[in-house]
Amino acid sequence: MTKKACYTADAIQVLEGLEAVRKRPSMYIGNTDIGGLHHLVFEVVDNSVDEAMAGFCTEITVTLHKDGSVSVLDNGRGIPVDVHKGTGKPALEVVLTTLHAGGKFESGAYTISGGLHGVGISVVNALSEWLEVEVKTQGRVWHQRYERGKPVTPLCAGEETEETGTYVRFRPDPLIFPQTEFHFDILAERLKELAFLNPGLTLKLFDERSGKQKTYASTSGIRELVAHLNQGKGVLHPEPISFSGTRDGIRAEVALQYNDGYLEMVLSFANNIKTAEGGTHVTGFRAALTRVITEYMERHGLLKEKDEPPTGNDVREGLCAVIHVLVPAPQFEGQTKTRLGNPEVRSFLEDLTGTFLSAFFEENPSVARAIVEKVLESIRARVAAKKARELARKKDSLEAVSLPGKLADCTEKNPKVAEIFIVEGDSAGGSAKQGRDRRFQAVLPLRGKILNVEKASLHRILSSDEIRNIIAALGCGIGEDLVIEKLRYHKVIIMTDADVDGAHIRTLLLTFFYRYMRPLLEGGYIYIALPPLYRVRVDKNDYYAFDDRELERILENFRNKKYTIQRYKGLGEMNPEQLWYTTMNPATRTIKRVTIEDALEAETIFSILMGDAVEPRREFIQEHALEVVNLDI
Repeated sequence: MTKKACYTADAIQVLEGLEAVRKRPSMYIGNTDIGGLHHLVFEVVDNSVDEAMAGFCTEITVTLHKDGSVSVLDNGRGIPVDVHKGTGKPALEVVLTTLHAGGKFESGAYTISGGLHGVGISVVNALSEWLEVEVKTQGRVWHQRYERGKPVTPLCAGEETEETGTYVRFRPDPLIFPQTEFHFDILAERLKELAFLNPGLTLKLFDERSGKQKTYASTSGIRELVAHLNQGKGVLHPEPISFSGTRDGIRAEVALQYNDGYLEMVLSFANNIKTAEGGTHVTGFRAALTRVITEYMERHGLLKEKDEPPTGNDVREGLCAVIHVLVPAPQFEGQTKTRLGNPEVRSFLEDLTGTFLSAFFEENPSVARAIVEKVLESIRARVAAKKARELARKKDSLEAVSLPGKLADCTEKNPKVAEIFIVEGDSAGGSAKQGRDRRFQAVLPLRGKILNVEKASLHRILSSDEIRNIIAALGCGIGEDLVIEKLRYHKVIIMTDADVDGAHIRTLLLTFFYRYMRPLLEGGYIYIALPPLYRVRVDKNDYYAFDDRELERILENFRNKKYTIQRYKGLGEMNPEQLWYTTMNPATRTIKRVTIEDALEAETIFSILMGDAVEPRREFIQEHALEVVNLDI
């Protein structure tokens, strides 16, 4: 029998300094994929925003450099460089090499800040291949360089200057991150949010790799953000409603505006950090909104005896709101700070919202009546759609749910390896059914274009046969009833013709997924199939081109040979073998995963393209016309 290894004190490993961060990076930044990579930049930017919130910074510049590094420059006070009494080292070095070291644990340096964990910039340093910092303070420019969290040069005083500020440049460590390329759009979204949340602060983004640049600044703050989110929608009242207040050191700002759509969009922030999962500030606001509107309806006799009282969902249909709270001691759930947990914030928001809106509705009866009429319509639609909602919830077991007759299902029951093609038309659907691998590939043909959900109520949406077929086939429900664990396929592939009609159908489907099944997009389950535009036949061999440039490259290789070119007008022109090889075979196909890198921009684009307002759509098309490729007219 083999002796068991002894478990003694020698087996206990103590990680010193930033070694723990490099050993378990996900504990500090959530993950090491794209989200964690960009979290590094956000940590540095948040430090600069804290300076702005304290009144010492007016401009922040983020630059993506050609060597794969990124830099953040601000004109704040500059990180202190004098000797830290407790360690005998420069304060700058302490901040960059020590977890939980910063000016945010006591009330003197920062009253409100986003990076309250105090691990931000030290974690960035630990997870960088190299980091260089330049601080302008005490009349000089100070420099220091770090590699994988350790200083490789002493802090050096350089030229004299009257300016102040901090410049941090770093390159993510490829030993930590599988992918180290920063995405312009992800950073742009965050800087845009910060500009709305901090009126008077200018944020600039430059990309040396592509030449792209953006500048964000706001004068009216979250009121302007609500108007931006409602662009292209029919609003029920011309100006956003906004209010703010302070209690026990907590400050809250709220802006809201109703539109004639059927969806709720509430963005919430705490100390400039997006709380994607909401929290006590959102709960307090929603509770007060429902109570105030219900009381208004009862007080003015707007609820008939036969009418059901409004639910929270009724009250929030068509609501667009932004909530931002500044909390001296926030309690965030998790290191990534996605939910606020302070109980005192809920009572404050409930009182603030209730007091202001009660008075506002009485003083502005036309606005109140427009909102109440919207709520009454929602109540009636909810009652009418009760049976359809029960279909969408799918609370029964998957086996008890009848699948659509047009669905050609796969035999594989493990959703992780199963995929479904949502195909345009019966002709293409027939080829796809014949050409697929029945073991793991399902096919659902659509009859024409699905309903534009941007302009429809949930009752009408759930009355659409095509949409009900999609819901039934995927099996996970929609809206608030969506249960991602019930999704029957982990690859949902939209496969349409490469023409204008195909693009329109893709947009309609993506609008539906974005509005009612967004977790599928956020989880990376939605894909776009890329069928070829051309087939080139040379000596009985076929070569496929996905765009005009690829066609040119193929033809250059066969200049001296006889060839024929076929331009595909639709998927139905391919026989099952061709469709399998070019578009469905995992070994030879090209598919693109659909992600939401810029939720604010996506919200605006869907509203503009699929909404009723004509002028914003015309302006969008004129602005982006030159970006279109493969336009089939």
